[in-house]
Amino acid sequence: MTSPNRSRREFDRYLLCGILAAVAAKRHGASWRFQTRLKSEETWTYLDALPLEDLQYVREVLWNKYQRRRVPYEQVLEIDAMISNAPENP
Repeated sequence: MTSPNRSRREFDRYLLCGILAAVAAKRHGASWRFQTRLKSEETWTYLDALPLEDLQYVREVLWNKYQRRRVPYEQVLEIDAMISNAPENP
């Protein structure tokens, strides 16, 4: 039996065309990796950065986990820094 990957945060979102996509944020070492795929696909595509809206959602998920003492506050601060450096309209 494998243990759950606690460093991976995965969520679903609808694209503008109404197609459901999955987005994953994974922290390994001191860096974050982002992946996305359509729900109809099996393979993931790696991204250099997430859109601002997705980063804000990841931050919300991490904040909720931090409040339950599931992730360190430093991870929330890392995502905050990414949000402040993200362009407003990609």
